[in-house]
Amino acid sequence: MLKRAISVLGFLLGVGTAEFLNIGTTEAIPQESPVQFLPAYVSSGRQMFQDYCAACHGADGKGRGPIVPFFRALPPDLTTLAKRHDGTFPEAYVSTVLLFGRGSRAHGPIDMPVWGPIFRELDHYNEAAVRQRIKNLCEYLESIHEK
Repeated sequence: MLKRAISVLGFLLGVGTAEFLNIGTTEAIPQESPVQFLPAYVSSGRQMFQDYCAACHGADGKGRGPIVPFFRALPPDLTTLAKRHDGTFPEAYVSTVLLFGRGSRAHGPIDMPVWGPIFRELDHYNEAAVRQRIKNLCEYLESIHEK
């Protein structure tokens, strides 16, 4: 009975019983290699900033967004990031904050969303697209920082 069921299943799948069970064949079963998807369309850093950041940090990045009156602490002025980091735009720091957040609550309130998990969900866990989003945002923030 089992052999007949396997034969029917093999027939329905378009392979013989021996091929379906890999019996009597010496060929290796092809292994699927992991596929790295190319980034899906990712908005520009400017557009993402307006969509995700401007409500808090303001359209100009200076920390005066329309929902600031509801905060306990003011969002930082993102145009002064380089000033606060020895005159160099801190791309690694910004990327880390976007992906993982600012750190522990022991260092003060954490009101900013952690964007890494949000972007992963939006991009259906396409890490290339998530990295592109972070890169685009960093490039935009660098373009608006005070020199």
